[in-house]
Amino acid sequence: MIAARAMRRGRSGSQMPRQELDAMLLWPALGLLLLGLVMVYSSSIAMAEGSKFTGHQPAYFLIRHGVFLMIGLIAAAVVFQVPLRVWQQGAPWLFLIGVALLVLVLIPHVGREVNGARRWLPLGPVNLQPSELMKLFAALYAADYTARKLADMGSFRRGFVPMALVMALVGGLLLREPDFGAFVVIICIAMGILFLGGINARLFSVLFLFLAAAFVILIWISPYRRERIFGFMDPWSDAYGKGYQLSHALIAFGRGEWFGVGLGGSVEKLFYLPEAHTDFLLAVIAEELGLAGVLAVIVLFALIVQRAFAIGRQALLLERVYAGLVAQGIGIWIGVQAFINMGVNMGLLPTKGLTLPLMSFGGSGILANCVALAILLRADYENRCLMRGLPA
Repeated sequence: MIAARAMRRGRSGSQMPRQELDAMLLWPALGLLLLGLVMVYSSSIAMAEGSKFTGHQPAYFLIRHGVFLMIGLIAAAVVFQVPLRVWQQGAPWLFLIGVALLVLVLIPHVGREVNGARRWLPLGPVNLQPSELMKLFAALYAADYTARKLADMGSFRRGFVPMALVMALVGGLLLREPDFGAFVVIICIAMGILFLGGINARLFSVLFLFLAAAFVILIWISPYRRERIFGFMDPWSDAYGKGYQLSHALIAFGRGEWFGVGLGGSVEKLFYLPEAHTDFLLAVIAEELGLAGVLAVIVLFALIVQRAFAIGRQALLLERVYAGLVAQGIGIWIGVQAFINMGVNMGLLPTKGLTLPLMSFGGSGILANCVALAILLRADYENRCLMRGLPA
């Protein structure tokens, strides 16, 4: 009924060009992608120039990131042509593919191990990180599951248990890599979509407390996670040990002050700050562009998350449940991961290996983010077409 009224209003008004896109979503996303390209280059020059692995080429990471970004944008242009109903039909199969990749990466001599973590599948000149794709597949599957089970969302056995078992399987595989950060993000996506889909409030509260206790136990039984917590609580007590990353990130923020030391002027990226072009890219932004640059990044992410929830809410008003939940699930994904990464860089959260969405170096992450944004733009496009009485 809501959709019918919207379509009648659309027929009486001006016809929307079929090519119209949501500028408040598109431009902030492109802004973050382009700023990420610049900052990946700035933060990686010294490391690329001083490494035999890169052939001492200063632009090594810039070129690779540029190629990943181009592939991501091409994939996004293709994905935008795919209707949301096709993604809904394929969501269970994509989720199974994601689980298979998570299993595959754990097989010795198949998955690539770096610093004690087995998270990558070598594919010639590039490495595929299945956990990044799994974030997208989890959003698509959780939205499909919730849309199909709307009538059972108040039931513990029929509404919650099946999703809990599936997420437990994914969580177990991720913790075997280990990739605790991806596990947290995927659980947040699934739980957020279930909550938005109308899961029983009392059940959700109990589940939240259970997950909080489970996270504490997982941290306590893992020595290296405990060390990260202790390092987070007082990084200066062991600034050359467990507090090394955080202490240098905080030094970068301190040096940046209001407007930074200037693009390319970071000292911390000169082999002091580990993972400057991936996990701690925001610290380099803070040092070179100052508080103004950090606030600009935060505002751009806030605009994307706000538009994702607005698009999702509009889809739900048009009785497009799957599209609405997918849009809001993508908003949860980008918002939660960006919040965790920023919190780690600023010393508000314990150190965790999560990249900054749309900005940090990494082919799998950029590809998954671009595809997710294309699906979000498609959801908005179909909303607009439906409201104007046009075919999507």
